[in-house]
Amino acid sequence: MAIVKSSIEINGAIDDVYALAKNVEAFPEFMPDLKSVKVVEASNGGARTITEWVGIVKEFKTTLKWTEEDIWDDQAKTCKFTLVKGDYSKYAGLWTFTGLGATTKFDSEIEVEYDVPLVGALIKGLIAKKMKENVDNMLSAIKREVERK
Repeated sequence: MAIVKSSIEINGAIDDVYALAKNVEAFPEFMPDLKSVKVVEASNGGARTITEWVGIVKEFKTTLKWTEEDIWDDQAKTCKFTLVKGDYSKYAGLWTFTGLGATTKFDSEIEVEYDVPLVGALIKGLIAKKMKENVDNMLSAIKREVERK
């Protein structure tokens, strides 16, 4: 199991960064490693969503599919997510948005496990490294998108 942490400072107001992050269905438009993201259920005014994700793993010429429950806290500016079903054995995490005046700090922490039968520790290490790259790329893509607007 790997715990992947990443953080980025974005030149944008916290409300703008949080709103873009909450609009997960738009992610594939500016994140090439995502094929699709779809909100399949929303309740409590969007505070709780069930989302289906399809990620692209170019190195393995495959896709990863998973469904997660997202709990958005508009007051605290956080999103806690947990795996409902999918290709991961474990997938859970927390996004935290902190306003720093004209900028926003976006912290992501994800606990991930991907069990592949008959695959050794080397490949599992590669998967953890790839997850870290994907999280860094996602934060950078959100930064670019917010700062572009």
